[in-house]
Amino acid sequence: MADNNNTKSNADSNANGNADNNTDKKAAVDAQLLNKPLNKLLDKGGAIRDGEELDAQAVSSWLRDQDIDIKGEPVVTQFSGGASNWTYRLQYGSQHEGQDLILRRPPKGTKAKSAHDMVREYTVQKALTDVYPYVPKMVALCTDKDVIGADFYIMERMEGIIPRANLPKDIELNPTQTRDLCTNVLDALIELHQVDYQDNPELVALGRGDGYCARQVAGWDKRYVKAKTPNVPSFALVRQWLNKHTPADSSTCVIHNDWRFDNVILDAENPTKVIGVLDWEMATLGDPLMDLGSALAYWIEADDNIIMQQSRRQPTHLKGMMTRDEVVEYYLKKTGLKVENWTFYEVFGLFRLAGIVQQIYYRYYHKQTSNPAFKNFWIIVQVLHAKCLKLIAKYEGEALFISHLQPHLQDMGVDTARIEKLPSSVQSVIKGILPKSYFEDSAKQAKNQNYKPFKD
Repeated sequence: MADNNNTKSNADSNANGNADNNTDKKAAVDAQLLNKPLNKLLDKGGAIRDGEELDAQAVSSWLRDQDIDIKGEPVVTQFSGGASNWTYRLQYGSQHEGQDLILRRPPKGTKAKSAHDMVREYTVQKALTDVYPYVPKMVALCTDKDVIGADFYIMERMEGIIPRANLPKDIELNPTQTRDLCTNVLDALIELHQVDYQDNPELVALGRGDGYCARQVAGWDKRYVKAKTPNVPSFALVRQWLNKHTPADSSTCVIHNDWRFDNVILDAENPTKVIGVLDWEMATLGDPLMDLGSALAYWIEADDNIIMQQSRRQPTHLKGMMTRDEVVEYYLKKTGLKVENWTFYEVFGLFRLAGIVQQIYYRYYHKQTSNPAFKNFWIIVQVLHAKCLKLIAKYEGEALFISHLQPHLQDMGVDTARIEKLPSSVQSVIKGILPKSYFEDSAKQAKNQNYKPFKD
């Protein structure tokens, strides 16, 4: 950038040269980041999973009825990942002259419409089109279940890279570039939270008024209790603590409610730049700090325990990424929000994640799904419980934490007996997280109970 004290003639004479230099520098950076042709790095679909076939001809016929110009029948592939909605890529015509579309639909057998609400997801993105540059372009929404048996919507595909548990192996970011990626992902979240929604009726309709924090705590309390299986802790102390410490809403804004790196799309030519945000099915009006706390539940650092590392869904372990504490500091500084008890939001995020994981495991436990990926989800719930208790103990201090334990000693004794039945490697992780006072007091109670081991 030219120095402010340069004369206009100096600035003019250097302008073209500086532009050329900047272009050369960008090309050099891009070459450094990418070790393979771009088409090898782009996120692509794969084979369609058994039982999840799509009636592409029915979709094509419906699209033509909506006066959408498509050519022939599509090549259909399916995106992997996630335990929720099904996502397909429909490639019509040639690469340069056809249309590249994405179809989203709920899984078969879905009963709770609110959990897989395609109308809501489509409406939110369409309403954000003019005020938030990261949403894909919506094409059409279908609520006629006679077409493929469920609601679905079509959007244009955004070509780019989705950062999952690890970046593609042919992308190499140094710590500075990794920090840029981290900052850009957080800035996209902050930008969403700053969207002016009040003059947009479709966005206003998402909200239910004040009391978002209280509704979320009560709602996830009920969901967890309903989904509990015999091999996971009750979270009794955690649930009581959250209810007692629920704050008033800090503010109200549009929140994503599922903010993770694997829900963003990166520029293929500059993979530190965010160009898109996906998976809006849980978006609503709510408290931005609740959105941040929920996002940090997925934020696994390089020195976190092995169980959390094995369940990691995003590359937050890389050198150069912010720590969870640094994320909170950065967010509060950029937004100007104040917080008295950040521990509440962090504990809530972990408890909410435990509820999500447990709801999925409940289906596996009761043989409603046979997906082997869900077999050990109950172990993740155990670790999330321990992390919640550690945070509460740090917030309360040792003396107050012990006083909170007393009403739950019996419940804790069951948890302790259960932990003693875990594989030694898992025991080691959980005992390394839990406060010593928890184990010392609850172990005594466990000895006095006739506890029967659970079945995996």
